[in-house]
Amino acid sequence: MKIGIIGTGHIGKTLVQRLSAAGHGVKVANSRGPDSIGADVLAFGGRPVQSAEAVTDVDVLILSIPLIRIPDIAPVIATVSAETVVIDTSNYYPARDGNIGPIESGQVESLWVAERLGRPVVKAWNAIGSDSFAKKDKPAGSPGRIAIPVAADSDADRKVGIALVEDTGFDGFDAGTLAQSWRQQPGAPCYCTDLSREEMPAALATAEVARLPKRRDLSFAAVMERIEGVATNPDAEYLVRLNRALFM
Repeated sequence: MKIGIIGTGHIGKTLVQRLSAAGHGVKVANSRGPDSIGADVLAFGGRPVQSAEAVTDVDVLILSIPLIRIPDIAPVIATVSAETVVIDTSNYYPARDGNIGPIESGQVESLWVAERLGRPVVKAWNAIGSDSFAKKDKPAGSPGRIAIPVAADSDADRKVGIALVEDTGFDGFDAGTLAQSWRQQPGAPCYCTDLSREEMPAALATAEVARLPKRRDLSFAAVMERIEGVATNPDAEYLVRLNRALFM
């Protein structure tokens, strides 16, 4: 597939590497320009471009940017072909993003994103920690392979998202429609808890929407305390232990 990726943060970087290594043609852009994209990101064939080029002539466009930046990128997304599958990896953290009224009032994050972009999206790769994503990929069929939920209103788009998750080294799990994607938001039992395909159905089913905000904020505060003065994210095992204790 021809894939455009906007964002080279912790998740975006790994997406460029894995999808390029899987044989896809990957163009990547960020807010700082092509010259700022490191050689490690491009090691498997990703091509650095400006944002306007990243969204042109692609089968799939992946947005791996903070949720608060979604409205800023909307004018660029407006130029994307209607046939292009748009995948969003973002999550809402009010301590980082500021309060967003509709989400605070209960709107599902993915639906807020789709409204701001003016088009359907697929929600994927949001429910795995960046360290787990970078280090815990396994070949298909491996015991204990981690599952990543994928939600979308279009069955065809969801299948594309699931197939690309598989190409990054994880089991893609059909999580239903965007209206149900709150079950993979921060604070939910499947969020950054490194569950297998067999464990995922129960985690999605037992999610309680009213409990997500408090659990999300407790986890975020604990992570911020852990990394204060440190330039890297917590290791995978710490984040998994923390979120399993808080969410499950």
